[in-house]
Amino acid sequence: MKQHIPNVLTLLNLLCGTIAIIFAVNNHFVAAALFVFLGIFFDFFDGFIARKLNVQSDLGVQLDSLADMVTSGVVPGIIMYKLLFLTLDAPEMTSEWSSTFHWSSVKLPLLPVVGLCITLASAYRLAKFNIDEDQQTYFKGLPTPANALLIISLPLIIEFQNNDYLNAIIINQWFLVCLTLLSCYLLNANIKLFALKFKNWGFKANATRYIFLILCVLSLIFMQFAAIPVIILIYIGMSIFDNLASKLK
Repeated sequence: MKQHIPNVLTLLNLLCGTIAIIFAVNNHFVAAALFVFLGIFFDFFDGFIARKLNVQSDLGVQLDSLADMVTSGVVPGIIMYKLLFLTLDAPEMTSEWSSTFHWSSVKLPLLPVVGLCITLASAYRLAKFNIDEDQQTYFKGLPTPANALLIISLPLIIEFQNNDYLNAIIINQWFLVCLTLLSCYLLNANIKLFALKFKNWGFKANATRYIFLILCVLSLIFMQFAAIPVIILIYIGMSIFDNLASKLK
């Protein structure tokens, strides 16, 4: 019976991702973000529980990637599509960017489709992860849940931060296109990033992880949702510094 517990958690992740898609398609970004957060929560604990119960399995690995593809791959792609769609009403839009593909009664603007590249890059990253035996104690490229948090933070900043300067940056077509391309690159970049997996609770062996978690808490307290992009930058920066420090030892 216990071998099914991690898979149930993984399926809950998938359920949350599916519900998040429904909300995102209907422009309910806060609700979509809530279910992405819940999905990532289940995603973290399914692996944790599997290790604690010693019931890791090949089925669990494949199921986990399929669930991540929905929650952390499809949802951020749709949200970026929707954000880019909002920029179509901007006065600086050119006819080149706002050209529309017509298929029967469906109109599909070309610019927002760029956001779906995040979904494609997420799929490629997850496929590589499944066949890479080295990524047991670290990640190679930005994990899809971290990337999903980065993307869903954008509508949350608009909704809750009430900052005209930040809003102007976020609802800017070139910023969103550049962020999409950066997101796709980071997902599949050959950058070694530490994983939040604790083999023990000692500070010396987990100094980077503890410092990172403390910085996360402080950033969230003082910056709210605007802290999420900063936390991603801190994560990448600390990983690079940790890699350099390891080579110098």
